[in-house]
Parts: sequence; structure tokens; C-alpha cells
Amino acid sequence: MNKVLRILIVISAVFNIMALSAQRKIAPEQPKLIVNIVVEQMRYDILQRYWSKFSENGFKKLMNEGTLCKNAYYNYLLTESAPGYATISTGTTPSNHGIVSDYWYNRLKNEKQFCVEDKGLAETLPHFDNHKYSPHLLIGSTLGDELRMSNYKQSKVIGVSLKSSAAVLSSGHLANEAYWFDDKTAYWTSSAYYVDSLCDWVNEFNEKKIIDLYLTREWNTLLPMNKYRESLADNNSYEEGFQNGKKTFPYNLATLSEAYGKKIIKYTPYGNTYTKDFAIAAIVNEKLGKDDYPDMINIGFSTTSYVNELFGIRSVELQDVYLRLDKDIAHLLSFLDDFIGKEKVLIVITSDRGAADNQKYYEEIGMPTGRFNSDKSISVLESYLKALYGRANWIKAYNDRQIYLNQLLIESSKMPLDEVQLKAAQFINQFKGIANATTATILQTTSFTEGILQKVQNSYNLERSGDIIINLEPGWIEVNNQKEQIAYFKQSSPYRYDIHVPIIWYGWKIGSKEILTPVHISDIAPTISNLLNISYPTGATGTPIQGLTD
Repeated sequence: MNKVLRILIVISAVFNIMALSAQRKIAPEQPKLIVNIVVEQMRYDILQRYWSKFSENGFKKLMNEGTLCKNAYYNYLLTESAPGYATISTGTTPSNHGIVSDYWYNRLKNEKQFCVEDKGLAETLPHFDNHKYSPHLLIGSTLGDELRMSNYKQSKVIGVSLKSSAAVLSSGHLANEAYWFDDKTAYWTSSAYYVDSLCDWVNEFNEKKIIDLYLTREWNTLLPMNKYRESLADNNSYEEGFQNGKKTFPYNLATLSEAYGKKIIKYTPYGNTYTKDFAIAAIVNEKLGKDDYPDMINIGFSTTSYVNELFGIRSVELQDVYLRLDKDIAHLLSFLDDFIGKEKVLIVITSDRGAADNQKYYEEIGMPTGRFNSDKSISVLESYLKALYGRANWIKAYNDRQIYLNQLLIESSKMPLDEVQLKAAQFINQFKGIANATTATILQTTSFTEGILQKVQNSYNLERSGDIIINLEPGWIEVNNQKEQIAYFKQSSPYRYDIHVPIIWYGWKIGSKEILTPVHISDIAPTISNLLNISYPTGATGTPIQGLTD
């Protein structure tokens, strides 16, 4: 019997080896479809915090069957949403791709510039708001651009997100299509940069009026309230909430839509579901992954940042959004497996940036924190420069921790620009809550290879950045006179809570493992380029991550 048993064990082992070998042979030389997923403000500890509440088929499936990069970081100062998406797609930092923040001051036009606004475009599509959006301000190529150029535009590249900048910047200059949410109609829309009119399948999807069904619902917790032990109490003093002080479950969406309009869907978990369903419709109708050329779809889940804006990183609301997103991810994985096959799909999931805790919460528990009032500080700095040099209006603009000096006035006054910059930086460095203030001249003439100043330099672009860039102390937030506290999702810093996010690889030839070696988010695009055997994006400074495939 022992001999027979040994023979059976050997035969079983041989069959297992053959089965594994067969599975590997099924995987093509290149994946048929690359799915880039960005969950906004998903800082690394989020997945750990909610792990016990996730299902087996969503985030857990990705991490158990895929490869997790545990030490992945953004390596620049201004960790806002648009720079994050641009860094993922281009494989470099804002200093090179030019998207230094969501908005910046345009010196030539003397106005605030939205990162994807393109006033040179033709009029927008009929029946939609004036969405003149394109990637024309993005410097260099993206992963999607290189994929399209590698086979003379036979590959398809599509971007989908509730947020216009996410859809546009993730896809690039040569993308076939990019779609985002129209606040006025609650439909998916695009711009004349991509299409003359919406495709039939997009119109059909819009006409289903799925949002109208969502807005008849009540948003209540997925689990009993006492199960949300990983979050602060539902009724706490740290949350901004909806209008009229509504900040506890349940939420009547019909009532909220009367106050906010249909765009309220973005602030509920159904915003993610709506995004996921539209992405699936795009894959099916555009037949992505169904021919000999690899295709790509970029999916941005923005609801997590919108909810964090109102309720904070430790709220029951945000935890509920993640638990429901887990189910959306599970549905997407199941669909991809059925429609294309897991072994033919390469999935990458990461985040556009991390997130800071609520300053009031930090204050209450005794953590170092404070408020930097940018309006008051700039006013005091202006008075100082007036007293020092005479005249007035030495400061042209301030935006996102960047001070733009009046360079024409400085030039006409025949004063060295670097001297005025340095005097201003030295003065503002004395303000409480300022970790350091650095001048553009220093960043242009000195190469920093480590530390905070390297991150500042990686955020600096000669054409678009200010004359002085400010970095706050850890735990500090920026406020202004218009609003007591700037929304949480607008906070950015070079500290771990804002720069440490996960990268998860899943599907095609990807092994089940963890990678502990530190990597940068700018490594994602070169890694996929390397796996596809195509050129890196033109400005890429990241390097391929090793050890993903067996």
C-alpha cells in the first residue's frame, strides 16, 4: 500500500506541475489589457485599518494573489491630486511633467490656471458645461502615448473618472477617449480634444439615468454601526458634513440632491459604483483586450477624496465608502476574468496621494499641530517688503504654498531677483509652523540628492512654480480668510501620511509576494513599459520595479 500511495503522490505532483505550467503558457507574451486603477487619497494604512472588514474577493484577492509594494512613496512636496495622476502616467515628477499642482498662477496671462484647461479648444459638446479640457499642459509623453506609438495607434487608451483632471492626465496626448462627470447633467462627457460627439454607447449609458435610481436611495452603513470600530464615532466634532450640519447616518439622497443637485452622487459610495459601471461599459463597447494589440484603461475612483473632504480620514463615512468600493473592485475583477481572462489582464492599483488627519483631532489628542493662515502671512510679508524696498505690490500672487513675486516691478526697480527672493524667504521662515521656505534661485542652482529639499526641488518647475516655495511643519494645515479650514483633500506635504501609498500588481504573470524595497510612484510607468517591451515615457526618471514576475 505504501508503494501505491507513493506512486499516487508522485502522479498527483506531476499533474500539479503540468497544470501550473499550462497556466503559465496560457499567459500571452504581452497582456491584452492594462487596467490602471487609482483610488484617491488611499494612504497606505487604510488597507491595513479596514482589512478585517473586507471581503475575500476585492482588496484581499488583489493582495493575496498579487504583488504588494509595501514601501512606495511620492518623492515631491506638493502632493495634490493632479500631480499624482501625472506622475503615475509619465513616470516622473512635477519638475519634469509640469503639473506642479491642481492650479497654478500663470504669469503671462496673470490668472489662475487649471491643470487641464484648454481655452484654445473648440466649443464643448452640446448640452454640457463648458468643458474645454485637454492634456496640452502636460509635458512629455505618458505610458498610454508610448503604447499607442509602439504599434502605430493600434492600441486603444481610455480614461474614466468623475474628475476631469484624473481622466485627462492619466491617459495622455494620444488617448482615444477620456470621460468625466458633468455636474450639470450628471452624465459622462468629454471634450472636443477627444471627440466631435459622444459615442452611441456613451449616450445610451447616459440615457439610462442610473443616477436617478441612486438618488432615490438612502445611504446607510453597510454593516451595523457597532462594527465600525476602526473609525471615530459617527457623531463627532471633527467633521464638516453636508449642508445644515448633516453629518451622521443615514443620509437621504433625495433630500441632499435638492440642496446640491445630482453632483451629490460624488460624495457617496455610489459615485464609485457609477464609475466602475461606466468603465465596464467602456471595456465591453470598445472591445478592449479583444485583438492582437494591448489596450489600456485608466480608472480613477475619486469618491474617496470627496468624502474625505467632508468627513475626514477616520470617519465612519469614509470607512463605509471603502467597504463598498471593496465590493465594486470584486465585481470588476470578476468581470475582467470572465470577459478577458485574469492571465491576460495586468492590473495596477495605487493612489494619487495620501491624506492628513483632521487638525482639530490632532489638537485634541495632543499631537503637534497648528494653522498657517496664508492670507495673513502674505499680507505681513508684503508690508515687510514695502518697508524694506519702498513702493507696494511686491507680491503678484499666492497659490498652494507658492509665492509669486512681481518680477516686472523688481526688474524695473533694478534690484536682483535672487536678493528679493532670499529676503522674502528668510522673513517668512520666521513664521510659526513654517518648516522651511526655499527660493526658486536656490532650486535652480543647487542639486539636492536627499531630504526635504530634494522633494521641494522635484515639485519645482521653472515656468510654473513660484519664487518662494513653503513647506509646513508636520501636522500643520493651511487656512485662509475665506474659509476657516481648507478642505482636507487639498492639504499636501512631503511627510509619510501624504506620500506613502500602496502599489498592488495583479493578473498576467504576476506572482504572489511582497516587495519591501523602497520604490517611487514614478516607477510605475517605466515598469509597465518594461513589461510591455516598449519605450519609456519621454521624461521618465523612474526605474522598473524588479521581482514582479516569476
